[in-house]
Amino acid sequence: MKASLQAKMGQSMTLTPQLLQSIRLLQVTSLQLEQELHQILERNPLLEQEADEEEPVSAGDGDDAALEAAAWDELPEPMFLSGGSHAGDPDNDATARIAAGESSDPRQRLLQQLQLRCNARELAMAAWWLDCCDDRGYLEGDPFDLARHGAMQLADELPDADATALLAARQRLLLEGDWPGMAAADPRECLLAQLRTLSASDARALALRIVGEQLETLARHELPALARQLDASPAEVATAVALVLSLQPHPVEQPPEPEPAFIVPDVIAWRGGGGWQVRLNTRSAPRLRLCAHAEQASGHAGMRGLLDEARWLLRSLGIRNETLLKTARVLVTRQRAFLEQGEEAIAPLTLKEVAEEIGVHESTISRITTGKYIQTPRGTLELKRLFAVRLEGAEVSGAAIKAMVRRLIEDEPAHAPLADEVIAAMLARQGIRVARRTVAKYREQLCIAPARMRRRERGPAPMARLG
Repeated sequence: MKASLQAKMGQSMTLTPQLLQSIRLLQVTSLQLEQELHQILERNPLLEQEADEEEPVSAGDGDDAALEAAAWDELPEPMFLSGGSHAGDPDNDATARIAAGESSDPRQRLLQQLQLRCNARELAMAAWWLDCCDDRGYLEGDPFDLARHGAMQLADELPDADATALLAARQRLLLEGDWPGMAAADPRECLLAQLRTLSASDARALALRIVGEQLETLARHELPALARQLDASPAEVATAVALVLSLQPHPVEQPPEPEPAFIVPDVIAWRGGGGWQVRLNTRSAPRLRLCAHAEQASGHAGMRGLLDEARWLLRSLGIRNETLLKTARVLVTRQRAFLEQGEEAIAPLTLKEVAEEIGVHESTISRITTGKYIQTPRGTLELKRLFAVRLEGAEVSGAAIKAMVRRLIEDEPAHAPLADEVIAAMLARQGIRVARRTVAKYREQLCIAPARMRRRERGPAPMARLG
């Protein structure tokens, strides 16, 4: 075999530890940043904390770091960030250490996963079943009754989605989804679905019998009784029970984390000087600077690395603060009507629109707004709250329409509750054309009962609620 040399051109980028730090600092919360900076202060003697001031934080002299970090924004696909060539091993992705900042809504996380392998029809039916589930992933009703109701509700959108097709879609969600047992009717069905996804074995076969036939005995921890009723040895029962106990008690893989006991706003917005003013909350994290003797210490070989680390950290903090401030200013400017008038005035706004206005990549805006809060006269809000999806065929956001639906129902006559189609017609007269099923979806998300139930249950309260 004849050896030869070939020249190839390729695009690659090596993520240095410093650049990874810059990217990570974009997405840490105020409390995380404060803890990390205190640890760095203890570790690096060339840094010191500035006195607290109520002045806006600027990026300082972070131009060099900004130029290097800007390369991150220009890379649309994680494949380029593997630390090697474009054809590098995707399993060796250097960005895997960076949290993606997923939605806390399990329904949204699961739908994003299903988009990879489901067509639009299958996805719509799966979304309908997920809407029928509680926070744990269990159905809120009998599957057959829900399927019949769903076939009627989806008749306009999916004419061929009858009750049989919907039940088949639930079965796929139950057994073939990323979270086995999702949309289960009860814990027994959830556990059986998880067991059926495991490899065949004697322990699995016995576990299926235990869950299917003797779940009450298992709940009482009566293992000798299980062995007698199943005609199995105590050791076999113990192995099967251990397999059952290793399963998820409910379909949702990771329940939402509890809300923090308190929130430290990252940004403060207020009206003043003839308009809206925005500044960073400098009390949410310590402000650092180089010590007076830092430059003299650079002559020490052991201190040179600490000085480089300190300089890069200050530049990274400058990039973070400048990006956060610019993003907050755009959000406040674009959502001024919402801040002044309320929910019904929230405008459609996407990550991409903000990114284009600031001149960064969409992923940067996603990271800098995740877990960050802004203090406003309307209350302390998560920055993500200021984004809103434009409803198809309308010039307003879905969040604004939901607020309008709430107001119309709150103001409806007590003796004549408004049906969904009436609300849709009232919105159409305001130039907002939405389907009746869209109104029904928003009403259900607001936990408001249908008109016929509100008429029966109407009392002193402004509106009846489900649950």
